[in-house]
Amino acid sequence: MRGAPVAGIDEVGRGPWAGPVLACAVVLHREIDGVADSKTLAKLKRETLAARLEAKGVADWALGVASVAEIDRLNIRQATFLAMRRALARLAVRPVRALVDGRDAPDLGVPTGAVRGGDGKIAAIAAASIIAKVHRDALMAKLAGRHPHYGWSTNVGYGTPEHRAGLDRFGVTAHHRRSFAPVRERLAGGRSLRA
Repeated sequence: MRGAPVAGIDEVGRGPWAGPVLACAVVLHREIDGVADSKTLAKLKRETLAARLEAKGVADWALGVASVAEIDRLNIRQATFLAMRRALARLAVRPVRALVDGRDAPDLGVPTGAVRGGDGKIAAIAAASIIAKVHRDALMAKLAGRHPHYGWSTNVGYGTPEHRAGLDRFGVTAHHRRSFAPVRERLAGGRSLRA
C-alpha cells in the first residue's frame, strides 16, 4: 500500500444534540482484516480494530475536532468540514489526495473526492470511521461522568428518550448544541443552562 499517499477521511457526531463533531484522516500502510463501516461493527470489535489500526507502522492517522461553540456558530456542515481540515493538517504525511465519506467534497487543500457510502467501500475511509467513532465515544463517556443524567455513555449525545428526559429534568449543559432545535426549544422555554 506504499506509494503516493491517499487519505481516507470520515466524521462522527453530526447528528447528536451534544458533544463535538470529530473527524479522522487515515493513510493506510497495510490492510487490516475486518475493517468496515464503524456503524456495522459491535463496540468491542471497533475498539479492537482501532487499537490495531493505531499500532505503529499500520497507518498514519490524525483526529480533528470542531467544538460545540463552532457547531453553533458555523452550522454542523461547516463545522464538520473544519474538523476534516484539522485532521488532515495534523497527519504526519502529506497526502496527494483525500477521499471523504459522503456526497460533498470539501476544500481540504488537496484534491478531494466524495464517495457515497465510502466507509463501506474504501478501506482508509472505513479505518477513519472506526478510529473517529472509538475516540468520540470515549470522549462522550468521559463527559457522562460529569453529567450523568443524559445517558451519554450509551447514546453518545444522540436524541434518545433518556437524553430528552435529562434535558427536561436537568436542563441544558455547556456541551449541548444550542443551535439544534430540541436544545434551542428548551432554552426558549426557560430551561436553565448548566455548567
